[in-house]
Amino acid sequence: MTGGRQPFSAAVTGVGMVTAAGVGTKATWHSVTQETRPSGVRPLAELVDLSCDFMYTVDLDTTEVLGVAAQRLMDRFAQLAVIAAREAVADAGLEPETWDSGRVAVVIGSAHGGLPFYDQQHVAMSDRGARRVSPKLAPLTVVNGAASSVCMDLGAHGPSLGVATACSSGTVALGTAHQLLRAGVCDIAIAGGAESPISRLLIASACRMKAASTRREDPATACRPFDVARDGFVVGEGAGLLVLERPEHAEARRAPVRAYVRGYGASSDAYAPVAPDPDGNGIERALRTALADAEVRPGEVGHVNAHGTSTVVNDLVESTVLRRVIGDHALVTSTKGMTGHTLGAAGGIETALTVLALEGQLVPPTANLDVPDPRLPIDIVREEARRGAFDCAVKTSLGFGGHNAALVLTRSP
Repeated sequence: MTGGRQPFSAAVTGVGMVTAAGVGTKATWHSVTQETRPSGVRPLAELVDLSCDFMYTVDLDTTEVLGVAAQRLMDRFAQLAVIAAREAVADAGLEPETWDSGRVAVVIGSAHGGLPFYDQQHVAMSDRGARRVSPKLAPLTVVNGAASSVCMDLGAHGPSLGVATACSSGTVALGTAHQLLRAGVCDIAIAGGAESPISRLLIASACRMKAASTRREDPATACRPFDVARDGFVVGEGAGLLVLERPEHAEARRAPVRAYVRGYGASSDAYAPVAPDPDGNGIERALRTALADAEVRPGEVGHVNAHGTSTVVNDLVESTVLRRVIGDHALVTSTKGMTGHTLGAAGGIETALTVLALEGQLVPPTANLDVPDPRLPIDIVREEARRGAFDCAVKTSLGFGGHNAALVLTRSP
């Protein structure tokens, strides 16, 4: 690490995930590292006449976990957030009944919020008139619904924020939580992302803009980050939340620390609504800012969990920037081939996986990567998980509208 001031390191004491690769952190990590085909990749009846009629879904009946009454008060993205938050809090060894609830923040990102319920209500109004629209439409569909639901479920009374920066929302939420902890606003922050975009309207739009894969013959291999034959992402649902704490708070309660969030950077391309800056200036700025915030040299980064969407342009731009800023020594992976592109939840899920990679010194393979694109100048892990020796890792995210974010994670403060 570089000299000078001591950067602020938020302690990661808990991790919770609900993904198409597995329900729970242990199941997700096993599937991602072993490249076990997720059962949730399948065509959906709601999308039957679309050219991309499939997506990654979580194999979970949330009613069995949350109960009917609670389930009716939340759209599915918020339900997944609550389930992931419960796991993260339990993993951290925290007891909501005894914590100082006013010092607990919740920051959760989502690109679309309760989109499925919005779709349902639009159909209800179109078919049967305005009187059939549910009075719960607004509270169930707003982006902050996941954060508010987690607060109510756990009894957290500190700052509660819903972050919406498209596909970088989960990473920005974690960066915001890091800043809140550094400012002393809270002692604990539950942060990450949640998304359940099972929406005919959204998938149709992704098809029309040619961003989504049309490999209908084999949906499980359609999402192919960095592959020469990649043709777009596959939308997925899921949630990934981390418990972050001020280091002295974690130390005082003798909590095991899984990793540290040491640096954060964000930027805007200010270029186009959908396409990234072709020169990568925006994501480069976010990445360099995060490294400077963490006081980490590029050569110290041993692993990158890339945004890696499986679109032609994103993978090319991102890999070029990674080579330009970090070099070609870091072990790079994209885990979207196992989870799908979970949009606003991606940063939360993938940061959780980065924590596990640091902890286990094991980088998951990039699923479905048969023939690497020769234009990509980075060391991409493929075929099987690769062991390494690294104390520092980076998570990068790019979002529609040019929203870029990067986190630096370390094994020690």
